[in-house]
Amino acid sequence: MVSTTEIATGIVRLAWETGTTRDEVSEAIALAFDSGVHRVEAHLHVADVAEQRLAAYAGLRREGVARGVDEGQDRIVYARLINDAPPTEPEGFRALLNSFLPRKRAISQLLIRDESDRVLLCQLTYKTDWDLPGGVVEVGESPQVGVSREVEEELGLRVDAGPLLLTDWLPPWGGWDDALCLVFDGGSHPHELLETLVADRREIRDAQFCTLEEVEQRCADFTARRIHSALANLAGGPSYVEGGG
Repeated sequence: MVSTTEIATGIVRLAWETGTTRDEVSEAIALAFDSGVHRVEAHLHVADVAEQRLAAYAGLRREGVARGVDEGQDRIVYARLINDAPPTEPEGFRALLNSFLPRKRAISQLLIRDESDRVLLCQLTYKTDWDLPGGVVEVGESPQVGVSREVEEELGLRVDAGPLLLTDWLPPWGGWDDALCLVFDGGSHPHELLETLVADRREIRDAQFCTLEEVEQRCADFTARRIHSALANLAGGPSYVEGGG
């Protein structure tokens, strides 16, 4: 049994009882579109995996979590627009899968060194420890392109990212989801590179070439481990670590 409630002009919300089939939900969606509706949605319990699976099988795409909308409880929003490609077509099926398959945040960093093999570190405005230059990769952006963009935006330096040195998986921590940190080779440069640096003061307090001893003093433990692991791979191929090494 599927019920339909109009919540705004051209928008209806579906709800169904336990035991409802995919065909019944699909039929309700089709009938709604035939009646002139342009959006069909469902708000589903966060913990009800079977209910979420049924919505996906019926062609509803996952859009995200609406927090505290049902008597203070979170609900997962699934929806389909009238002009969405049908899930029976390749484009529609790919879009459907893309809406609910896991996604990982990607962070790209650049290992830049001077002629004395000191490592360029940044003191950030939003945390106390120092880190390698870089940042979060944008959606649809190459991590290798992204790290050069971040370094230019935050430090005013145009440094091409070289080969990948390290892939570091970061477990969930302090409110962050897990992520992949990719460290690229930024090459060796004269120490005078610092004289051309123009820091974005909203994010960067300071930037300095640091010895490994200073890396240990200024960086979080996992960042220091990551830097050691990346340096160890300068003469070899890409490597994989978790939490720095």
